[in-house]
Amino acid sequence: MKISRPTDSSGVDLSAYDLSDPGFFAEGDPHLVWHAMRHRAPVHWQPVGNLGFWSVAKYADVTQVLKDHSTFTSECGTLLHLLGTRDPASGCQMVVTDPPRHTQMRVPMNRVLTGKAVEKHFDGVRAHARELLEPALSGETFDFAAVMMELAIGVAGIVMELPKDDWPYLTRLLSACVAPDDPDFQLAEGPEATLKRGHRELFGYLEDVAWERERKPGEDLFSVLFGIRVDGEPLTPAAVISNCYSLLLGDSVTTPHVPSAALMEMIRTDAYQDWAAHPEHFASGLEEALRWSSPAIHIMRYATRDTELRGQAIKQGDAVVVWLGSANRDEDVFADPFRYDLRRAQNRHLTFGFGAHYCVGHAIGRMTLNALFTEILETFEGFEVAGPVKHMRSNFIAGITRLPLKAHVRTRSRAEEPVLAGV
Repeated sequence: MKISRPTDSSGVDLSAYDLSDPGFFAEGDPHLVWHAMRHRAPVHWQPVGNLGFWSVAKYADVTQVLKDHSTFTSECGTLLHLLGTRDPASGCQMVVTDPPRHTQMRVPMNRVLTGKAVEKHFDGVRAHARELLEPALSGETFDFAAVMMELAIGVAGIVMELPKDDWPYLTRLLSACVAPDDPDFQLAEGPEATLKRGHRELFGYLEDVAWERERKPGEDLFSVLFGIRVDGEPLTPAAVISNCYSLLLGDSVTTPHVPSAALMEMIRTDAYQDWAAHPEHFASGLEEALRWSSPAIHIMRYATRDTELRGQAIKQGDAVVVWLGSANRDEDVFADPFRYDLRRAQNRHLTFGFGAHYCVGHAIGRMTLNALFTEILETFEGFEVAGPVKHMRSNFIAGITRLPLKAHVRTRSRAEEPVLAGV
């Protein structure tokens, strides 16, 4: 998704745009439209054929929708491609399950997805990143976006203990599942067939792994899920598979597309050299990369009762879609939101969501970015874009599918280099 810097959206006719269209996020200007929404119509109705949804653009309204699960439920579906159709995983997949059942599923999963359980994988993830970035050492053009897709599934593979030989196959399947409208991943039969086949093959793969882990449990995510009790009952194998699929999907959103979008902007503004020279801003730089990229474009909820949001009457059963990329550029929350600021303080971005459904894999995402950028900053002194950039055709992921770069390798470590003057 193109990241523009609109300052005047007064001429934008919101009725002329369909924010459910995946093509708009590959070829249009979402940030211009979101700017217009925030300033003129922060909650408005978006028709989609004979259906439609309430489109929500402001930070305060987005957080209200996401935290109030009793009024805005996740159990009817959370993504626009299911608009008007109840999610078949409702009640068994954590993402489409509300508290208190959601909480019973989430707490045990934290054992393998937070704290020391995640930190122990840092060295392995960094080593995998080093291996994937090796072609860049030659100084020849390489596709950074493709490398990041491989890194994403590698991280999930490490946490789930999936065979390394299977990672490329899983990368292809996940690409088809998250962006079936993108021509790079789409089958000749079209996006619906692409999505169905991707789901069928991915769930078939996970079913085989789940069967093996149920017989021989370990400390991986599958084994933890098989040990969970919800309302006193164990999760079914189908529920275990569904939740592992959800984590794979979430990881494929954050890991590849945050570094690509952030690195593109740092190349444009010379912020990369600034960051490399000031390791004390490493943590705030990671959070700014997350805010800037906002890889998950939207989250959908359904109203459980008649309610009101910013003066708009929302009826029971109405779909409500919040735009995370818009909330992360809200001028009421972020000073100078269209500036990539490595020193940004109080960075309360919504990249991982908000409320009870705050991304359960956030620690994995942050650890991965930590390991990746540690390796990148210590190995390379800079990059240059070496060809056309291609954005993903998706209303779910603000992704980059092609990012040709040339890398300049450091001749000495960062510790040996002088601090850049004037930064």
